[in-house]
Amino acid sequence: MPDFSIKALCASSLAAAALVSVAPAHAQTAAQPAGPSYPDLVELSKRAGMVIKARVQTISRLDPAQVRNPTALHDRFYAQAQTEALIYGRQGIGPSLRYLVDLPQDRPELSGREVLLFAWRVPDKASDIKLVDPTAQILWTPLQEARLRSILSELVAPGAPLPVTRVRELMFVPGNLAGQGQTQIFLDTKGGRGVAITVRHQPGMAPSWGVSFSQVAAATEAPPRQDSLAWYSLACFLPAYPPAPANVSRSSAKQEQALNDYRMVVSSLGTCNRTR
Repeated sequence: MPDFSIKALCASSLAAAALVSVAPAHAQTAAQPAGPSYPDLVELSKRAGMVIKARVQTISRLDPAQVRNPTALHDRFYAQAQTEALIYGRQGIGPSLRYLVDLPQDRPELSGREVLLFAWRVPDKASDIKLVDPTAQILWTPLQEARLRSILSELVAPGAPLPVTRVRELMFVPGNLAGQGQTQIFLDTKGGRGVAITVRHQPGMAPSWGVSFSQVAAATEAPPRQDSLAWYSLACFLPAYPPAPANVSRSSAKQEQALNDYRMVVSSLGTCNRTR
C-alpha cells in the first residue's frame, strides 16, 4: 500500500481515538481470555456504523515514528483482511479490507485468524475502514458472534432499553398489612423515555422487584436477566445512591425504606464489568 494511504489511515485512526476517553492503565492489557464483557460489546456496537467478520491476511507493525501518542502497552499495525460477513451495517462492504489497529505487545499471531471489527467506512476509499477506537478488533469465536448478534438485535428493536441518566424520584408507600408495601423508583433515560422500578414487600417474604422501560409500574417481579440490554442500561448507569432530593417519601422511616430498597436493586444488579 502506498505511504500516503498509511498516513491517511493513521490520521483517521487518531481522530477516532481523540473522541474516546483513555481507559485506566490496568484496563489496557492484552485481550482477556474470555474476550470482551457484555458491556464492552454493547458499547462497541453502539458506536459502530458496521460490524464485520473478517479473516486477517497480512498484518505488519508500523514504525513507531509514524504513530502519534503511542501507548506503552500497544503497538500500531496495518492490517489487510478478507471480508467474511457484514454482521451489521446499512452500506455494503467490499471483499477486501485495510485498517489500522492497536494490539498488545504480547498479541497472538493473527495472520489467518478470524476477527470481529467495529468500524466506519473511510469516505472515498472502498476498501479502507476506520475502527471506532484503535483497539476495536476482537478475535472471532462462535460464542462471541452469537453474543454480538443478540446484542445487535436488541439494540435495533423498537422500544429498546436506553441508558439511565437520572434518578428522578423514589417513594415508599406502606400497605394495609404489617410488612406490606412498595417502593416506586422513577428514572430518566438518554432517549427521554421513563423507567419505572417497583420493589414489592409482602409479609414473611423477601422483597422482590421488577422494571418497566416506560412510565408504568413494572408488572413482573423478576429483575432483568444479566447480560441483557435492560440489565446493562441499569447496572452500568444507576448511581450507587440516589440524590437526596429525589427521595420524596413522607417520613424519615419511609425515606430510609425507599433508600434501602434502592440499594437492594443496585446490589442485585451486580457490577457493570467493563474491561475496556
